[in-house]
Amino acid sequence: MSKSSYSMSKPMDRRYDIDTIEQQPKVNGQHTIAPFTYLCVVIALVGFGLISMYSASYDEALRMNLSGSYFFTRQLVFAIIGFAAFILIQYIPMRIMRLFVWPLLILSGLLMLMTLFTPFGVTRLGSKRWLELGPLPSFQPSELLKVSMVLFMSAWYAERQTEKHGVVDILVPVALVGTGAVLIVAQRDFSSAIVFLGIAFAMFIIVGIKLRWMLLFILAAAFPAAVFLLIEPYRIQRLIGFLFPDFDPSGINWQVNNSLKAMANGGLWGTGIGKGQYKLGLLPEVQNDFIFANIIEETGIIGLLITFTLFFLFSYLGFKTYRNLLEHYKFEAYTMFGFTCAIIWQALINIAVVTGLLPPTGLPLPFFSQGGTSLLVVIAESGLMYKIICNTRSAIHREPADG
Repeated sequence: MSKSSYSMSKPMDRRYDIDTIEQQPKVNGQHTIAPFTYLCVVIALVGFGLISMYSASYDEALRMNLSGSYFFTRQLVFAIIGFAAFILIQYIPMRIMRLFVWPLLILSGLLMLMTLFTPFGVTRLGSKRWLELGPLPSFQPSELLKVSMVLFMSAWYAERQTEKHGVVDILVPVALVGTGAVLIVAQRDFSSAIVFLGIAFAMFIIVGIKLRWMLLFILAAAFPAAVFLLIEPYRIQRLIGFLFPDFDPSGINWQVNNSLKAMANGGLWGTGIGKGQYKLGLLPEVQNDFIFANIIEETGIIGLLITFTLFFLFSYLGFKTYRNLLEHYKFEAYTMFGFTCAIIWQALINIAVVTGLLPPTGLPLPFFSQGGTSLLVVIAESGLMYKIICNTRSAIHREPADG
């Protein structure tokens, strides 16, 4: 038996390669999660998202003297690239992916630094979070940073399969998460920093970090977050507008109020795809942060139920696979949890903003909002999740072999 193998009496400490298990769809009458179901959910989200984005962006493109399909075409290109990555990921063994965790983390950090400190960084809407390299389309390195951090934390804690984590086991990820958050905040992208820290916080919980360490993590993040919030007047205005909706209905709360009116205008069946009225200037950048309002206006409560159902199925399949794999395949389990949490957490924040439950943050709705980098990364993440779900069919009901 090799040094990396463990005694049969300690199954929780053993490391397994999920790629080496033979296919076995069903054992003892218990059904595993069907990869086809997950694939259909992802395709439905991307398809519905492209249709919704085209409808929301058509008028905006014309007012910018562009082709009505400009934003849609650009989004479609990134979707195609995303699905190319989706397919490529299916041929890369998980053990190979684990070897590239550190290089990917370093690469994403370097790209973040290039965005901040080189002429390649581009400022839009007050945030310097885009990177333009030659003829390549601009992209946001913070999206790659979120992916690399999930993979790093998954690999880090999969290697430390114990209920008692030492100081080093905790401080190294905390230091890297903190550094990543600082880089995102330095780009003036406070909303992405919230999502980034939320994902890390959730992963610290599921890997078993003690409560006292979690409290220290919260305190360490709370003070700089409060300072960053208060040094910008427009953020204070947004917070005041959220706490007191009648304070300035035609100013601070104008966009949120129109968002609520747009959704109310949708009724049960909606006004019809492409027939929304509030996207015609009443909701600026409606193809981005407030696309959910246009979806509900044009498809009504039916569209809302469809959207929620798709996101619910996505989260259910992701978290169910996480639970199935947790005992023997911790890297895959943590990865499933991290990616599922990242996408659903961001979707919930976006919807909460559009419905007035949270102050405006500037976060896109995954699969739906305009943003090529976001869509490409989400589809690529879904590709890795699909690969893990496929392997789960053969692994969760079978005791893996040593070696």
